[in-house]
Amino acid sequence: MHIDIITCLPRLIESPFSDSILKRAQAKGLVTVNIIDLRQYATSKHKSTDDYAFGGGAGMVMMIEPIDNCITDLKNQRPYDDIIYMSPDGERLSQSLANQLSLKHNLILICGHYKGVDERVREHLITREISIGDYVLSGGELAAAVVADAVVRLIPGVLSDETSALSDSFQDDLIAPPVYTRPAEYKGWKVPDVLLSGHQANIEKWRMEESIARTKARRPELLD
Repeated sequence: MHIDIITCLPRLIESPFSDSILKRAQAKGLVTVNIIDLRQYATSKHKSTDDYAFGGGAGMVMMIEPIDNCITDLKNQRPYDDIIYMSPDGERLSQSLANQLSLKHNLILICGHYKGVDERVREHLITREISIGDYVLSGGELAAAVVADAVVRLIPGVLSDETSALSDSFQDDLIAPPVYTRPAEYKGWKVPDVLLSGHQANIEKWRMEESIARTKARRPELLD
């Protein structure tokens, strides 16, 4: 998979890709993450990527020209399955959506900033919009990192145990059950006996019951 992330503040997003699972995925050659400084595509003397909004109002708006220049350049290098704008009013990121995106080959993630992007970017240049929640961040960089992490970990070979992702919360519309590790007893707090029994069928039954109970208590809407 190839992911291009367009941002006017590249240093905000470099760290998540330089460690842990995302770093190992790149080292294995399973994904390429390219962080692109949008200012390279600005045409003004001061390499500006934002300007005042027509009609007035507080805040600056990211200009269409640098974004269009950047996307055009990238599309000349390879075809893209999706060009995604990170937006608080976009489609809500879910495990199902992450699964869909993990099957793609080439993605562009556009990080908004200031008061967002010129609406013509959304009307003419992108294929979908994604939100990571009903709140506003200073920019789309953190949201893009969240999307990339959720997607990349699902690519076969990224996790050392590929079955791990299949047991994550929300994969089957349930919250994952509780997990425990050694010691079996700590300060009088004990691991459930069933997990120490070695009886796999009973363990799986317990896990399913716990998943359903936890989902019912914490996220009952998922059971609908």
